[in-house]
Amino acid sequence: MKVYAHRGCSGTYPENTLVAFKAASQLPIHGVEFDVHMTKDGELVVIHDESIDRTSNGQGFVKDLTLAQLKQYDFGKWFSSTFRGEKIPTLREVLYVFKDTHHHINIELKSDVFPYDGMEIKVLQMLSEYRLEGRVVISSFNHEMIQHVKKLAPHIETAILFMEVMVAPHAYANVVGADALHAFFPTALRKMGKEVIASGRQLRVFTVNEEQYANMLLSVGVHAIFTDYPQKLYNYLNA
Repeated sequence: MKVYAHRGCSGTYPENTLVAFKAASQLPIHGVEFDVHMTKDGELVVIHDESIDRTSNGQGFVKDLTLAQLKQYDFGKWFSSTFRGEKIPTLREVLYVFKDTHHHINIELKSDVFPYDGMEIKVLQMLSEYRLEGRVVISSFNHEMIQHVKKLAPHIETAILFMEVMVAPHAYANVVGADALHAFFPTALRKMGKEVIASGRQLRVFTVNEEQYANMLLSVGVHAIFTDYPQKLYNYLNA
């Protein structure tokens, strides 16, 4: 079972920051996961929430702020004073960290609350520029956007994210054009998880931070997990 660093090494570093990604880039894990939003001036930035309130000393929605405005805030101190001065990274800056590593890169497009028109096109252009198209999976809770990504770039792996128990999710993935399914942890242990695995599609599960839960998922044949503690889970699974 493969291990992805969820928002970088987010259990030990401030999530979705360059310091968290640089730490992940040094690990022998399979991949890394992070989230992308679009600023008021059309720049792609890596942050999980729609607003900056939780993970910075500022306030407001990403969509209402320019990149220059966002770069004025501190995105590390909330986690620990050790990381004071960490800035919100752009997608370009994060891709640069991983451009020469072995890691599979999971880019989650956070367009399920606010519609970021054209975001997927900008992401695809940047991946082409960095020659990373063969090392990525693009995922989202916005399944319409995943469908569009697949039409624009059928050679790029796509995944649908979901929290709920579904009926025949592998069949639904065919409708969307998704190559993989990224499921909330408990749902993967239900009938639907077994159906996805039997269909031959990749089933990756979030967010798994405890060894006992990793064991449960390993036993049913889950392909990969996203974890805030990638070093710990990698060591455990490879012991």
